[in-house]
Amino acid sequence: MIWLILTFVLIPAIEIGIFIWTGSRIGALPVVLIIVLTGIVGIALVKQQGIETWRKVQESMARSEPPGEHILNGICVLIGGVFLLAPGFFTDFLGFLLVLPWTRKPFKYFMYKQMRNKLKKGTVVYRKW
Repeated sequence: MIWLILTFVLIPAIEIGIFIWTGSRIGALPVVLIIVLTGIVGIALVKQQGIETWRKVQESMARSEPPGEHILNGICVLIGGVFLLAPGFFTDFLGFLLVLPWTRKPFKYFMYKQMRNKLKKGTVVYRKW
């Protein structure tokens, strides 16, 4: 329930506040141009990182190695891409943190820790086919 509140109430409220504050400082047109620019740059970066991650997954599997870290990279890129598609400075900031390789490490660690805890508790079951 808390995630729904954060997603649909708190994040839009933060974005609106940042839009109003930034618009009052630099004007509406520059704000719109920045949003469009970050969207274009974000889409290009997501595409590049997605292709790179997919290539690394394939290489790992070809060497019969588990692609675990690369899968976490892919999840980060996917979530970051969703954030970058949403208009706003806060979501763009989060999106770039998730998409850029050198800033995604804490997010991967958090996801790994969450998955490990769920596996230990038995709330997620892993089956090898």
